[in-house]
Amino acid sequence: MLSKRFFKTKDEVEVTFEIDPPGVAQVDLVCEGLGWEPIEMKRADRGKGPFRTRIRLPKDQQIQFRYIYDGSNWENDDDADAYWPNEHGSDNSVVDTAA
Repeated sequence: MLSKRFFKTKDEVEVTFEIDPPGVAQVDLVCEGLGWEPIEMKRADRGKGPFRTRIRLPKDQQIQFRYIYDGSNWENDDDADAYWPNEHGSDNSVVDTAA
């Protein structure tokens, strides 16, 4: 799930990335807007809920991202705004930060 919070006075959008894959112990978010460096997502609800993280991204852009499950499995978000092909023969998820 993706949720977005727009600010009236800032040129950025707070995006919440949330995913709950069964049987997965760790999820990292990798995002074009953060130089594709992995960000470890934390489980909500005292470790029993979905993995979740919030980041601020520039407004009015389309930014690619993916999740890495357990350090090796690259996955997309079913709720992404779009999907773009990448150089590895698969697709990347895209979040659109236009209001």
